[in-house]
Amino acid sequence: MRKKIDLNKSVYELAKEYPELIDIMANLGFTEIKKKSVLNSVGKIMTVPKGSKMKNIPMSDVIAAFNANGFDIEGGMPGADESKKPDEPQKSLKSDDSTEKLKSYLRRLSGGEDLESVRADFVREFGDADASDIMKAEQELIKEGAPLSEVQRLCDVHSALFHGKTREEKIANAEKAVEDSLKREKIKQKIAKADSYPKKDYTDKKAMAAKLEEYKGHPLRTLTRENDKLSELLSKFKNTHDLTILRDIRGLSVHYAKKGDLLYPLLKVKYGISGPSDVMWTVDDEIRDEISGLDKETDRNEQWNERLDAVVTRAEEMIYKEKNILFPICAVNFTEDEWKGIYKDSKDYDVCFGVESEIWEDAEKSADDSSFFDGEVVMSGGHMTVEQLTALLNTIPMEITFVDADNINRFFNEGHKVFKRPGMAVDREVFSCHPPKVEPIVRKIIDEFRSGKNDVVPIWMEKGGRTMLVRYMAVRGKNGEYLGTAELVQDMEFAKEHFCKD
Repeated sequence: MRKKIDLNKSVYELAKEYPELIDIMANLGFTEIKKKSVLNSVGKIMTVPKGSKMKNIPMSDVIAAFNANGFDIEGGMPGADESKKPDEPQKSLKSDDSTEKLKSYLRRLSGGEDLESVRADFVREFGDADASDIMKAEQELIKEGAPLSEVQRLCDVHSALFHGKTREEKIANAEKAVEDSLKREKIKQKIAKADSYPKKDYTDKKAMAAKLEEYKGHPLRTLTRENDKLSELLSKFKNTHDLTILRDIRGLSVHYAKKGDLLYPLLKVKYGISGPSDVMWTVDDEIRDEISGLDKETDRNEQWNERLDAVVTRAEEMIYKEKNILFPICAVNFTEDEWKGIYKDSKDYDVCFGVESEIWEDAEKSADDSSFFDGEVVMSGGHMTVEQLTALLNTIPMEITFVDADNINRFFNEGHKVFKRPGMAVDREVFSCHPPKVEPIVRKIIDEFRSGKNDVVPIWMEKGGRTMLVRYMAVRGKNGEYLGTAELVQDMEFAKEHFCKD
């Protein structure tokens, strides 16, 4: 008996129903289908016809291969009856169609086509493209495994829509585009917040962000004030070219660290919004590293000045992106309790641009609420109360992190830390807490621990002018089974001072 295939179903659904389709499609050229991570993510939103279009594999070949292996197509091709009558008005593209089109421009760039020719076609076809469509295209490309450097080039293409003759016109046009896009987005969630805290406004993200920025002590208010100070520094530098200001501008590393530790991972893990984490985080690192490198260089020639002007412009653009894209997204997604957690974790960071954190009274009150387990933790070597065990772990002169066998952060000891570990990262996947360029290294270390290939990885480094030893260690059970990974960070200045004595 021949089997029936409904092409309206996703690739994931079809592969689950008929596992043999995986090999059939892989032989046709759909090689990514054999990767479980791709099948379980992109496969859930991708259909065979869409994949055929993206891969430039004729559907006639696909159907022929299916028929040869005992499958018949059920119900015809999706969209086959959607021809437009001559007297029908032109309909706008659906969001999914827009996303596929946007992604095609990146593929043209990847193929080596000139940027300006791609821009010209983009403007002609997508003069009214939504900023939300662009963000969706970025996220889908990243899920498909596209390099971040290529995804970031989408900004170079779609910026053509917003450019005016002056910088002010460009900013104004882009602001309006983002604002209009955010207003059109419909988010179906219930609003359940206390009267003392601003209620979420899902119809206007920027308005919601503005409300939180006015709320004394709120993290979004602090981050905005830091951006205001940074904007002043950048403007002052562009007007005076006073290189002493460059040292002050380097303070943005603290601001970027807060975003990387407290905002990006929460958006990605809790709310499935990966664009800012995967794209903006990398840009943050590039800006910070470029400014730091330029400050250290002694040969300050014409090329050095050009690089400096370019990175200052990128820093200005990041301020705009935070205000109009990142902060509004966070404002309508994060709960009050999550913001309070961010407020608490922010205290571990240095003051940025002289902006002292204000007191958030409600967050301070909730931070005092705590409960304790009255029993004891019983171990083969003895038993301790939770209070005693916590105090002991906090007394050990190391920064201690434990990641379980499922790659989930389970424990950080308390106290001052050179490497920030926000409390909100507990119960979050460890990979989400690292910048994209570091994530592959962390994955490799844990994979080697899990397979038994390695048990410890020591890394010596300089941090803040001090010598640090970071030891990653496999945590194993009595029978040698992998239970997780411990990260131990120790300040080794005391040893250096001891052994360097005359």
